[in-house]
Amino acid sequence: MAEKNRKWVLKSRPRGLVERGNFEWKEEPLPAIGDGEFLVRNLWLSCDPTQRGWMERDTYVPAVGIGEVMRSVSAGQVVESKHPGFRAGDLVSGAFGWQDYAVSDGGGLVPPMKTPAGVDLATALSLFGITGLTAYFGLLDVGAPKPGDTIVVSGAAGSTGSFAAQIGKIKGARVVGIAGGAKKCAWLTHELGLDAAIDYRSENVAQRIRELCPKGVDVYFDNVGGEILDAVLAKLARGARIVLCGAISGYNDFEHMSGPRNYINLIIYSASMRGFLVFDFVSRFGEAIADLGSWVKAGKIKDQLDVMEGLENAPEALRRLFTGENLGKQLVKIADPSRA
Repeated sequence: MAEKNRKWVLKSRPRGLVERGNFEWKEEPLPAIGDGEFLVRNLWLSCDPTQRGWMERDTYVPAVGIGEVMRSVSAGQVVESKHPGFRAGDLVSGAFGWQDYAVSDGGGLVPPMKTPAGVDLATALSLFGITGLTAYFGLLDVGAPKPGDTIVVSGAAGSTGSFAAQIGKIKGARVVGIAGGAKKCAWLTHELGLDAAIDYRSENVAQRIRELCPKGVDVYFDNVGGEILDAVLAKLARGARIVLCGAISGYNDFEHMSGPRNYINLIIYSASMRGFLVFDFVSRFGEAIADLGSWVKAGKIKDQLDVMEGLENAPEALRRLFTGENLGKQLVKIADPSRA
């Protein structure tokens, strides 16, 4: 076991894009555990857009404090335990943060903490983690798609968006993805089997939605907000459901986020727009994991991982979410599990 615990702590609150200078690298002695606790060696870190919000303000959880370990969901291996429910060697996931080692009492953001048998840690943070669960409940419970519906997904080449789009296809809908760049759009149609893709960097999104969705959009899974949300609101089908999952287009400037101009169409088309948190569905996580597992086994859903190596590169990995560099789930690999 290493003698030091390397960690990134929050040094300053970001203004604009996340910078390496917003964090400070520290090395400290390993933390000690008490009764009812266990020590986790982090092996993988999850990078998620919501972490940008945690750095700046209180959201559905308090903001990360200056000088505190940068918060993130991560996965690792128990190396020491004084907890009756966990033993050395167990693979677990939780809100362990950007560090090599973390102490836990079994609580955290990711119940159940133990990784399902036969699932590797990277997949546990992606398809079977908060990412896949968010797509599952957001699309199926909030969006309530029906066979033959037209679904539009923004941020479709990202982690949650790509799963939501594929689930839409599984449920018999026609799915249009919105992403940045020809490479990502080609991946959506050629690899994931979407019916069409819109490149927001080179195409007029509102015009393309009108062309590709002549009868209107039945379900919109929104990861970006802003102008793209407005463009979809301008072309709703009657009874449309808009799923508010994220608004990444405004995360770098919360103070100047603009509201939708075309919201009057929610009235005109008897449509609805609803936000949600995946934690609203904790009691049903098992149901989602079972369905996602069966779809993977049947070859109906693909899990695209975008991996950076090394804890020291965590700031750059998080930044990639906001520059459009990542494809699929952005992860940081710290180390391999022990085989002892």
